[in-house]
Amino acid sequence: MIELDPASHVPPFEQVKAQFARQIAERTLAVGTRLPTVRQLAADLGLAVNTVARAYRELEEAGLVQTRGRAGTFVSAAGEHSLQRAQQAARQFAAATADLGLSPEDLLHIVRAALNPTHSS
Repeated sequence: MIELDPASHVPPFEQVKAQFARQIAERTLAVGTRLPTVRQLAADLGLAVNTVARAYRELEEAGLVQTRGRAGTFVSAAGEHSLQRAQQAARQFAAATADLGLSPEDLLHIVRAALNPTHSS
């Protein structure tokens, strides 16, 4: 379900979060799908429980999953709405910047910098 790249500069919690987010966006993980428990995924990946818990917490804050107490963590229907809103915002950004004469690579660089302002160059 999740594969970590130990050579990556991306922290493990971020890799977990990004892979789940991508699977939800691609609908590989459907609404209502139960994710592995934090402890189980941590054991499977050889990570600390807190590392996986942080990834789950950030996915929940993004509206992609919801935790139902002891029942577990599930892909949220709200996550689909969040993805639709993000796609709409991306279309608006593309339309608003179309006449600026910037390359797609320039625009992606701008977006990456906006998403991670502490690592922008």
